[in-house]
Amino acid sequence: MENAESKKKDSYSIDMLNGALLPKILLFCIPLALSGILQLLFNAADIIVLGRFVGPDALAAVGATSQLINLLVNIFIGLSVGVNVQVARYYAQGRHRDVNQVVETAIATSLSFGTVFILIGFLISAPVLELMGTPSEVISMSVLYIRIYFLGLPAIVSYNFGAAILRAIGDTKRPLYFLMVAGVVNVFLNLFFVIVCGLGVSGVAIATTISNCISAILVIRTLTKEEGALRLDLKKLKINKIKFLRILKIGFPAGLQGGIFSISNVLIQSSVNSFGYIVMAGSTASANLEGFVYNAMNSVYQANLSFTSQNIGAGKYSRINRILITCLFVVFLIGGIMGGLFYLFGPQLLSIYSDDADVIKAGMVRMTYITLVYFLCGFMDVFVGSLRGMGYAVVPMIVSLLGACAFRVLWIFTVFAADHTMETLFISYPISWILTAFVHFLCFKRIRAKFPKEDELRGIAAKA
Repeated sequence: MENAESKKKDSYSIDMLNGALLPKILLFCIPLALSGILQLLFNAADIIVLGRFVGPDALAAVGATSQLINLLVNIFIGLSVGVNVQVARYYAQGRHRDVNQVVETAIATSLSFGTVFILIGFLISAPVLELMGTPSEVISMSVLYIRIYFLGLPAIVSYNFGAAILRAIGDTKRPLYFLMVAGVVNVFLNLFFVIVCGLGVSGVAIATTISNCISAILVIRTLTKEEGALRLDLKKLKINKIKFLRILKIGFPAGLQGGIFSISNVLIQSSVNSFGYIVMAGSTASANLEGFVYNAMNSVYQANLSFTSQNIGAGKYSRINRILITCLFVVFLIGGIMGGLFYLFGPQLLSIYSDDADVIKAGMVRMTYITLVYFLCGFMDVFVGSLRGMGYAVVPMIVSLLGACAFRVLWIFTVFAADHTMETLFISYPISWILTAFVHFLCFKRIRAKFPKEDELRGIAAKA
């Protein structure tokens, strides 16, 4: 049994505590980046099928829901950060019973909270979409799409928590395999429900929900088949109060940050809506494309989070700065190359979503100010990964909310109000990234000074 368990760990996990960092960070990031891209393909398949086989109004309807969906989903993705940090710390320290309790607590929490938020999503969807100024031509389709989508919230949350558990030990391969399966199913179901059954918006929502359920079932099944610390026994599933509170201590500020960020993006979406459904469609297509760049860069943030957490847990403090510098280099390469290529071939890529010339023109405006310089957002997130990995969640939350969220809201009510153009609206993004990344850098320097410069012989947990 020990040999089998050892082979599994060697096959899927990554030794984050020893050896050169760059090849291991790349080994961690590549499957995770592909996983993020596959997740985006769920939504891409939705809007491509709608744009091609239904029309711009259906495309705009789904686009109008994206920020509201992110409002709820980002809360749980933030909580998964707490799961990742706790599993990584305990795993590096060899505290397997604690790891197991975190695993049980994480899955029980995901199923419970996801179920509760189905009801919340149903209640808030229509009034919030109305407050966002969603055009009357598309609001009924938007409400229908989002309510079907919310039925899959328990699956979405369970997958993200389960994937966070696997990432904590460096396993980014199996979540990729699960998303490959779910992604193929999603594409075929999209085509079947829309073209064959003629279900339109509801068809793509049903396809996405089924696909999310498949990925969740696969990741939970994997945990139940694990040997050792990560093994999940569904019969013993319960929430450990102490572990739950520790997950919340790191995860709640991250989730709150994601939720409030989404609120600011809801306001920006409302500003986009003010230009009409053609601009909405172009912005939706462009936002979907930039999402591929963001998810690829987000893999570097996740790598920084996991590597920093494990090395702090093992007392290997000398690697903290090197992890940060390596991740900044990697995220610059990913964001710079992908962002540049997406902008260069922007018209061709946007035409995949819609062949309407005005839609493509509107999409290119957004790509000019966001996709082309998206690596700046990557810098900001990598610094956050270091701070959270060191056990500090409140500081990056406050900085991010003030530097990005509050700044953009203020921009909308001042600069954008005075110059009501798409260019003025979208340029608020890169400005906020530069300001926030700089303040995160100052915070990192101050907090890093609280930890020893040299390694300790025995791993001890940092402040959490």
